[in-house]
Amino acid sequence: MDRLFTFFGLVSQNHSYLFFSQMVFSAVIVLIISKMAVSNLRLVPTGIQNVFEAYLDGVVAMGTDAMQERDARKYLPLVATLGLFIGIANIIGLIPGFEAPSSSLDFTLSLAIVVFLYYNYEGLRKNGFITYFKHFMGPVWWLAWLMFPIEVVSHFSRIISLSFRLFGNVKGDDMFLAVVLMLAPWLLPLIPYAVLAFMAILQAFIFMILSYVYLGGAIAVYDTDH
Repeated sequence: MDRLFTFFGLVSQNHSYLFFSQMVFSAVIVLIISKMAVSNLRLVPTGIQNVFEAYLDGVVAMGTDAMQERDARKYLPLVATLGLFIGIANIIGLIPGFEAPSSSLDFTLSLAIVVFLYYNYEGLRKNGFITYFKHFMGPVWWLAWLMFPIEVVSHFSRIISLSFRLFGNVKGDDMFLAVVLMLAPWLLPLIPYAVLAFMAILQAFIFMILSYVYLGGAIAVYDTDH
């Protein structure tokens, strides 16, 4: 089957170019709507400012399930940006002539590595090297030799979990939509479009909540001691 038409594909069909250009396009959309939200701030929010404030309040509420509210607000910029970026990257794949950059493993793996490095950095910064890695050994000292490698593998598997979950779901959605558009290009796709739009937002939500959970687990020792 020939490659599906994309607007950026008119310039080049190179995979790296298509991935990078559509990722940048998603980032530009995020920057534009973010700028619109803060360009005319009002005490009583209206329009897109109101939508963004509701979104940020929802992200903080999500984070308080995994950590204290003060920490949820601290990590809000990272998690909210990830959610917005991934959500837009997922949704543009539903627009004819565009392909979701999140259907590329390069995109999802990069974001997963960012989350992995950052939550481990926060765990080390707050707990210290010894205290942070001590909790990898489990509560029973004589099982430390077994628990430590299991915990290390478990933490690295989070990179695979985050990246492949998002990649697999978005790639599958894109393939499903392509088949539907070929078989019934008019009224029938309206229902799949609604379902796929919901799934695009859901995948961004899952990535955000897992990021908060991993951050909460990394700083849990610090919160227990304080």
